[in-house]
Amino acid sequence: MSTPAFHITCTKNALIAQDVYEMRFRKPTDFSYKAGQFVLFDVPLVENPEDIQTRAYSIASAPHEEDLLFIVKHIAGGRASRWVEESLSEGDTVRMQGPFGRFLLDDEEKSEFLFLCTSTGVAPFRSHVLEALHSGNTRPMDLVFGNRFAEDLFWMEEFEKLASEHSSFSFHPVLSKPTGAWKGHKGHVQDIALQIIKDLTKKHIYVCGSPAMTDELKDLCTRTWGIPKESLHVEGFI
Repeated sequence: MSTPAFHITCTKNALIAQDVYEMRFRKPTDFSYKAGQFVLFDVPLVENPEDIQTRAYSIASAPHEEDLLFIVKHIAGGRASRWVEESLSEGDTVRMQGPFGRFLLDDEEKSEFLFLCTSTGVAPFRSHVLEALHSGNTRPMDLVFGNRFAEDLFWMEEFEKLASEHSSFSFHPVLSKPTGAWKGHKGHVQDIALQIIKDLTKKHIYVCGSPAMTDELKDLCTRTWGIPKESLHVEGFI
């Protein structure tokens, strides 16, 4: 069976942090997905639009939202980064395949959720949080969102507003290289997790970030924290 393909229209492409772009597209009426899934974009080479390669991106929008939302971390010289920065404009049409992936919330278990992420690894968790709250899921969710500098932060107001309106959701931004003006958590996501969670064994832990970050967290969870493998869910940096 062939993978479904769609042509979607860009409605927004904007720099929202020091090196993070936010892209919005109109959602096709026949496209459905679950929170935590990803898609493949056809990404052309800027110098030769006929040279196409696919790139995977987590869907940051929740299934009930009207648009499709994605974020891209800018990497100097990267094919997708150059395409987003130099070429992609409002009104452009992009070929998308999907959805793919099983980075889904375990609704069968009664455990609480702990989301650990860095930078654009927060994308699937925005979808998870919004969808859970929209569906009336009251299981506690903690989101630990790590970045290096304050200039790297984004979506802060939205997450803070959600946390203030829903007692089941807690938001914990953390900076590893803060300036003197930063009054929030300082360090790395794994350090903050130990500070805010009394018993990690009661959590279903979801991790999304760079390969180095996910490898370290996976090893830490299983070897040091004693998290059962069935309670640990890891997604590579998408």
